[in-house]
Amino acid sequence: MATLSFPDLCRLFCCPPCPAHIASKLAFIPPDPTYSVMPDETGNKYMLHLTDRAEWQYSEREQQALEVFLVRTSRGNRVACMHVKCTTTVPVSKYTLLFSHGNAVDLGQMSSFYVGLSARLGVNIFSYDYSGYGASAGHPTEKNIYADIEAAFQSLRQRYSVSPEHIILYGQSIGTVPTIDLAKKYECGAVILHSPLLSGLRVAFPDTKRSWCFDVFPSIEKIPKVTPVLVIHGTEDEVIDFSHGLAIYEQCPRAVEPLWVEGAGHNDIELYSQYVERLRQFIHNELP
Repeated sequence: MATLSFPDLCRLFCCPPCPAHIASKLAFIPPDPTYSVMPDETGNKYMLHLTDRAEWQYSEREQQALEVFLVRTSRGNRVACMHVKCTTTVPVSKYTLLFSHGNAVDLGQMSSFYVGLSARLGVNIFSYDYSGYGASAGHPTEKNIYADIEAAFQSLRQRYSVSPEHIILYGQSIGTVPTIDLAKKYECGAVILHSPLLSGLRVAFPDTKRSWCFDVFPSIEKIPKVTPVLVIHGTEDEVIDFSHGLAIYEQCPRAVEPLWVEGAGHNDIELYSQYVERLRQFIHNELP
């Protein structure tokens, strides 16, 4: 997350505060799009075109198997969605991960990771880009990302006939913010929080001990209503301190055994073998 400049601090503590402005400064860094979504000749199906910056690691056949489309949110933005169907030969789970990715990436950059994770876990993965990211219209704001994930959730349920109890909400970094907000409002199979943050102010000012009305991303106030939860965090996270993950875990009413990855930072947890092992154990053995 970005640090705050002096003008940002002035806006934060002005009267009234400007939480939307601070939210965009703190969290949202949309990359240059690494893909495009174009309708085919019938206009009923969309085609995915990846740029070299997406660093696609699989074959063209596997790329064509990715289903992409646009859905309109309650705030009027059309956001891009991607469905990765599991094609592994190992036993396939009944669950679908609704994946809210981290900052400074888009669906194009995440696509290879999704294909690999889907195969290794034996699950389908459904993801979306926040407003202003990738092929999604609009601008990234706190209110927009809440509307974005809700549109994705409803689309997953209706388009693919996935029942809520078979949806696992997975949030990574800034993606834990809309994940927790949605999980507070809707029943789902489970929640996975990867490098979660307590709130925007607590990231910018680590000594903050209480919640303020002008704080952004107040996940700490919502997490007591979320269950069941698996929390994952690196002990050497240089962006969102490990203390955030620990506090989120302690506030969960029904958290399972967390995964604290010793020595991991903010962007390398996936490289540790225990990452996939813990996810597989959680999905296949610990959920009903």
